[in-house]
Amino acid sequence: MTPERLGLLWGVTVFAGAGARLLSALTGFPGVVLLLLSGLLIGRSGLGLVEPLDLGQGLEIIVGLLVSLVLFDGGLNLRLPGDTIKATVLRISLIRIFISFAAVWIAAHLLAGLAWNVAAVYSAIVLATGPTVVTPLVQQIRLSSPLGDVLEAEGLVLEPIGAVLALLLLELLVGDLQGWKELLFGLLSRLGGGVLMGLFAGWILTECLKRLKTDSAIGIRLQITLGVLFLLYGICEWILPESGLPASVAAGFIVGRSPSIEVDQLDGLIRELAQLAITMLFPLLAADVSWGELNPLGWGGVSCVLVLMVVVRPLAVSLATVGLPLDFKQRLFLGWLAPRGIVTAAVASLFSIRLEQAGVLGAGRLQGLVFLTILMTVGIQGLTAKPLAEKLGLLDEVESP
Repeated sequence: MTPERLGLLWGVTVFAGAGARLLSALTGFPGVVLLLLSGLLIGRSGLGLVEPLDLGQGLEIIVGLLVSLVLFDGGLNLRLPGDTIKATVLRISLIRIFISFAAVWIAAHLLAGLAWNVAAVYSAIVLATGPTVVTPLVQQIRLSSPLGDVLEAEGLVLEPIGAVLALLLLELLVGDLQGWKELLFGLLSRLGGGVLMGLFAGWILTECLKRLKTDSAIGIRLQITLGVLFLLYGICEWILPESGLPASVAAGFIVGRSPSIEVDQLDGLIRELAQLAITMLFPLLAADVSWGELNPLGWGGVSCVLVLMVVVRPLAVSLATVGLPLDFKQRLFLGWLAPRGIVTAAVASLFSIRLEQAGVLGAGRLQGLVFLTILMTVGIQGLTAKPLAEKLGLLDEVESP
């Protein structure tokens, strides 16, 4: 790929993302929906101006670094005040890991026609809700507590778990792992190793930031933070692939809980960079989707996603919230809002490439079904979140009619 073509690819991608953000600001339409549509417009499904695969191996590196920034920002703002929120997040996470994973696995095979092994990878990829989608929605509709905290924390907890599990299932599928024992060991080691490395890096970063006490050092704070974060991600991926995701969340969590540094000022800059990363990533990854991958799914694919949205998710939330001080309206809303986000899209795109290289049938259908899941959950739930919250009386009082 020539440098001129590469420059055009990034120019078109960023411009499309910025245009989607502008249209969202002017119309109030959910930004993530417009970002996805902009990617479809400039990519293989539309004008054909952007082909992500032209980036080669650089695509995986760029996506990984930008996703680590998004997850670090999430960890920086992760708060679990009160026993109700902690219990709800823990229960939803555990039930979705076991029950939801199995239910979606079966639905993807029976309804969408994926082979059992590919269906398992799909179920792991879509296991987590996307904090990159949930957080803007929660902020935009001003959802009352504790629902916003629960939804954001759930995504941050499950996002790394789903990505690591999907990678291990992929390795099992292509023959790099030899059995379920190796898969379980790999899951625990990569999650545990990533969290430990992230906690250590977060502590190191916090100690460095403590020594920069003047307001004029905010630029240096940002540079040190990005340097530590990207180095952390690189080391984690070198030692334990996909452990960089839980490490990024853990590092952000440690820095965000430190009372001795000016977190708010740093958080503002990190959040803007995370939003820029989302603005670049959503169109770039959506550009890789072609209608040829979506059309063969037909009503089977649509039915699979609907089962995930209106059966599996509400059932999991209902079971998880038994005995907790949440009323019916709160449970109903938690059971409805579960859009998939940027990490889901990134993992699907990268895994599809690996499956095609390994000669596994169904790689295109896997990517198509994942993006259909993102399109339907983000589009339908993103558009209905505020009207539903208003109907149920779950908005902050200052925003209530």
